[in-house]
Amino acid sequence: MRGSLFRKNLMTALLLAPATLWLVVFLVLPFIAIAIFSVGERAPEGGYQAALTFAQYANLPARATAFWNTMVLAPVGALACLLVAYPVAYYLALRAPQRWRLILLAMIVIPFWTSLLMRTYAWMYILGGRGIPALLAYVGIEDLRLINTPGAVLLGIVYGYLPLMILPIYVSLERLDRRLLEASADLGATPLSTFIGVTLRLSLPGVMTGFSLVMILLLGEYLIPTLLGGGKVFFIGNALVDLFLQSRNWPFGSAIAITLVLVSVVVLIVANRISTRLSGARRVDLI
Repeated sequence: MRGSLFRKNLMTALLLAPATLWLVVFLVLPFIAIAIFSVGERAPEGGYQAALTFAQYANLPARATAFWNTMVLAPVGALACLLVAYPVAYYLALRAPQRWRLILLAMIVIPFWTSLLMRTYAWMYILGGRGIPALLAYVGIEDLRLINTPGAVLLGIVYGYLPLMILPIYVSLERLDRRLLEASADLGATPLSTFIGVTLRLSLPGVMTGFSLVMILLLGEYLIPTLLGGGKVFFIGNALVDLFLQSRNWPFGSAIAITLVLVSVVVLIVANRISTRLSGARRVDLI
């Protein structure tokens, strides 16, 4: 009996060993290194110098603009993605004909296979002086500035991350038991009451999964603010690039990175609790 149990545990350990090694090498060890760097000092020539100080964390307000832009535009961008994604996912899961559903899903996913850099450059042209502003100038609307604004960044965020919001919501709605909708209607509920009390409530795990996924990715976003913000809309990702590659202040950049990780963990915990409480589920796996 003990020999069988030992062999079973050994087999389980061998199966988990590759994934565990991967997580340790590429997640745990880099995180430990960043944590050590964050309590060090900047060397005179740049980089890291061993020390034990929390001065880098005390200096976080020096990048308050980047934190403010990220903490405002990231949730607003995720919410904008949600407002666009939910009707699309609802139509695909509950209204679209079965024979067209796969094709419509492919149309949503295929642009995501294209490089985000190429798609963002396309938006730079559309929002730039030769794009929409040039067309509006023909009808008398001149001096309209679309590029290098927070609105351009939000537009790029919605376009870039929309598939990541649609797919989790679609999965939740596609698994919805249609008999619950019929029962709600038979009991005299209005379509709006049915949607709020049944459809929306049961799809909340997918909503919170998509929102959390997009939100966490936006916390470290660098490309979209750089190209569509034109250096005028800074995210934390932009601050990290500046500190590690240009200023070479690795300890301060590491402190910001650790803070970003903690914010991401808080987002996951809060989203999980909200989803669990509102949907009535015991446990919701976000990732």
